[in-house]
Amino acid sequence: MLDILITGGKYPDYKKGIFIQKDIGIKDGKVVEIGNITMPAKKIINAEKKVVSPGFIDIHMHEENFLLEGQRYIIAEMMLKMGVTTCLGGNCGVQYQDLDLFKNTITKLGGAPINYLMLVGYNSYRNKIGVNTYAKANKAQQQKLLEIMKRELKEGAYGFSFGIEYDPGMDTDEIMNILANFDDKNLLVSAHYRSDSKKAIAAIKEMITIADRSEMKFQISHLSSCSAMGQMKEALDLINQEIQRNPKISYDTYPYCAFSTEIGSTVFDEGCFETWEKAYDSILITDGEYKNKYCDKNLFEKIRKESPEMLVVAFVMNEDEIAQAIANPYGMIASDGIISHGNGHPRAAGTFPRVLGKYVREDNVISLLEALRKMTLEPAKRLGLDNKGQIACGCDADITVFDPQTIKDGADFFDLNIPPVGIDCVIVNGKIAAESNKLINGRAGRFISY
Repeated sequence: MLDILITGGKYPDYKKGIFIQKDIGIKDGKVVEIGNITMPAKKIINAEKKVVSPGFIDIHMHEENFLLEGQRYIIAEMMLKMGVTTCLGGNCGVQYQDLDLFKNTITKLGGAPINYLMLVGYNSYRNKIGVNTYAKANKAQQQKLLEIMKRELKEGAYGFSFGIEYDPGMDTDEIMNILANFDDKNLLVSAHYRSDSKKAIAAIKEMITIADRSEMKFQISHLSSCSAMGQMKEALDLINQEIQRNPKISYDTYPYCAFSTEIGSTVFDEGCFETWEKAYDSILITDGEYKNKYCDKNLFEKIRKESPEMLVVAFVMNEDEIAQAIANPYGMIASDGIISHGNGHPRAAGTFPRVLGKYVREDNVISLLEALRKMTLEPAKRLGLDNKGQIACGCDADITVFDPQTIKDGADFFDLNIPPVGIDCVIVNGKIAAESNKLINGRAGRFISY
């Protein structure tokens, strides 16, 4: 007997480049049969007129902060409800806790809402050992950081992430002094660029240099928040050319024309508004007594001084350039989801349904098949997850069932708790984890080691 039988739906066949309507049988966490299935099942899901997609894979998000917010899942539950079944945390150089603590907490909690993978966040350890944000780490500090990187890799990290903009004292040589010590060229390196807007192209060229010198898989993080300020066409032309030369290079992007980060970070150092050609009122506060208020000069300076770790949202990007990054043949869809105490940018709760609702159905920027490929198969291949990212016999039963005619994001910049529309069911490791925005099993996911 099958555990789950999904009938009447259509699933993407990426090899054939079409959708195929067949039943899908699931048992013991795997897809075991595809076709006209007559075998009985404990649970039958009627997916008529629905898409049965591989679970969405978010290759760029920011994991739970168990140290600050306790042993509970907040962002992972948001991810699950928008159809995500596997996430890669530790991006932008930010890692909230040592990997052994993160893994042990997941074990203690009996699993997770989604499958978690992690990168080592270089900046977090750089700051932890006392390296000045605006200074280069000295030889002794670099040696200590190298030892930490090796330790975290042994714990199962998939690679490294660098937030170059967040620690501008970090130069290319410092990064390479870490990466040159590792022989495994299948490790993933992700980087938050050095600068955006008018300096975006120079920042991308620096990352291409690191990719070439390291010979590792290199992910340019959230391209939209780097180049959607007038530079996107030039950025995509450059990146596309480089990917053809070096297929280990790629990028991810999210479907919003605003970014989010801590107000005390170097992103908001003097001159940022002149660079963006924006004013203080482009900044939205996400927490505290001024939550959902836009800044003026006095409020911006007050919050930056008194609450530097507060997340804010910056509306500084151009919508048409966001669409260009999504529609480009290369690249992947990712959320860059980051929240604090349940507050922050709606991308943490709406990215994937927003792409399928706005950019696929409403704006016809990208086809449904291509959008799904960018949020399932491509990140799976990037991470070496051969049993994920596609519907095939023997693959993991990570599946999202949705209505292509109604799916859309719900969360907005003032309320992250508005659920998406049109997602019927999310299956993680063969277990129904969410149905119609309700959590059914929040412990079906696991930590996946490299």
